[in-house]
Amino acid sequence: MLTEQNMTMGDEFKTMYNGSFTSALRWPQLDALWKQVKTQPTGWYIYCVGEPLPTQPAAPDHLFAFIQEVDKLLRQDHDYDYCGIVYADNMTQPSLIKIYDPNNLGASCGSSGQKVEPRWILSQIIPQQIHNDAPIPMNRKRWWSRLFAK
Repeated sequence: MLTEQNMTMGDEFKTMYNGSFTSALRWPQLDALWKQVKTQPTGWYIYCVGEPLPTQPAAPDHLFAFIQEVDKLLRQDHDYDYCGIVYADNMTQPSLIKIYDPNNLGASCGSSGQKVEPRWILSQIIPQQIHNDAPIPMNRKRWWSRLFAK
């Protein structure tokens, strides 16, 4: 049942999602962002765009495992001396983080006419469905399933 409170939370998420973000342009900036998230490890929803929405915040151990694994994946698959594919609403007190898949970057700013959505979202507010026309590759589905099967 869709309640007024759920609608308000959905509006809040959409407003935040479409708001202003700063890129973790360099790898040390990403390290600092992860450190900020880890200092407040409760209340984070982990959402893989294209998968079912999370209904509860992740337990801190799952959050830590996700950060470790997604960081490893990003550094391996985005083999550059810069990051630039992780964006936060606030780098020192984040509440919404968009993580783009290195294998499906396109033009995340929408300059090509086709906006690419992030693959993963960390949010302090329960996320709402994000529509992504790009299918989730099987290797990413396996990675996601393996991560949360632990």
